[in-house]
Amino acid sequence: MTECYIEDIGKHVGEQVTLKGWVYNSRSSGKVKFIIFRDGTGMIQAVLAKGETPEEDFAKFDQLTQESSIIISGPIKEEPRAEGGYEMMVKKLEIVQVSTDYPITPKEHSTGFLMANRHLWLRSTRQYHILRVRNEIIQAIRQYFYERGYVLIDTPILTGSIGEGASTLFETQYFDLGKAYLAQTGQLYLEAACMSHGKVYCFGPTFRAEKSKTRRHLTEFWMIEAEVAYLDLACDMDLQEDMLCYVVEWVLEKASEHLVALERDVMPLLSVKKPFHRISYDEAVQKLQGAGSQIQWGNDLGGEDETILTKMYDRPIFVYNYPRDAKAFYMKRNPENPKTVLCADLLAPEGYGEIIGGSQREDNYDYLVEAIQRYNLPLEPFGWYLDLRKYGSVPHSGFGLGVERTVAWLCGLPHLRETIPFARTLYRLYP
Repeated sequence: MTECYIEDIGKHVGEQVTLKGWVYNSRSSGKVKFIIFRDGTGMIQAVLAKGETPEEDFAKFDQLTQESSIIISGPIKEEPRAEGGYEMMVKKLEIVQVSTDYPITPKEHSTGFLMANRHLWLRSTRQYHILRVRNEIIQAIRQYFYERGYVLIDTPILTGSIGEGASTLFETQYFDLGKAYLAQTGQLYLEAACMSHGKVYCFGPTFRAEKSKTRRHLTEFWMIEAEVAYLDLACDMDLQEDMLCYVVEWVLEKASEHLVALERDVMPLLSVKKPFHRISYDEAVQKLQGAGSQIQWGNDLGGEDETILTKMYDRPIFVYNYPRDAKAFYMKRNPENPKTVLCADLLAPEGYGEIIGGSQREDNYDYLVEAIQRYNLPLEPFGWYLDLRKYGSVPHSGFGLGVERTVAWLCGLPHLRETIPFARTLYRLYP
């Protein structure tokens, strides 16, 4: 008998197949019993009928509980009224293990309870669909870069250099060499690699010891970062715009069933087309003050400010050229206004806010030394980074996309904790 997955079940109509998985739900109407069966690729209705299913297997139904692991065999037929559009008439049922007192029952549970049982909560339909969308987002980005000749660079997670701010570092002792830090970004290493390969990207976990409890923050999250030699800020924004349109189109094509299951209104996503709106930081501050925000020139945009701005537009927007003191040391000073830097944040619509941060990097050795000192950072750990400005320095730019924020936006989720398999927050290190 052929073994297959539910995702391929349509190829086996009229055939006898074997499926391996778990009981999602079950019900009985006397002589006919129903199992909603899942195997990780989908769900199917399995039917046991007295007189058609062998008596021994028919009797096993009474032992089954939510999330019991079983193996079932039987013929497949089309059934439009059933889960997935197909059903199996069970001819054989093997119990692998009976699940006892499964904690996540169909009743309402608190978020804290569900997060404490995240290892089991992942099995629920909502979480299943979210992580399937996440998978497609990541695949789309990888494919985008691969088709355009970018080289994947695996940057270190343990580093001696500070990428963003010293106040948000996770420290650890590194043998006899002193302190090491969990990477806040792979960007600095990508800058070295782009001088070798021209167009590079990395994908990996990043860490921020930021004591934030907002819906937009995690202490461990995943970033896609890209870096390109001879790229200025305007072209960097063009790249981000093109990539994001590619990703949204990919997800709408390949993950639409998951968006529908999540009850995501896809109409706003259909509006994600080039060109995106582009406004300067100065314009953004004026608009926000006009809308009642207390922001003053020189402040970084907060989450509420981003929400206000994005609700003014029908598609993503770039806010560019922020004040120097509000941004990282490595951003290139704006030659037209040295109080600002050549950077841009890409804000997702519908109130989701920043999902990408990018900039042109400072390529002048002396200016970069001054910037490092201005931020009270030690020069020695950045010796290798400064070398990049001594030996064939060129204009270059890049960006970092937060995977979890992108998942939240595309799925229409209110909080990041559901966008990653195991969320790490200020008060959560388990499971």
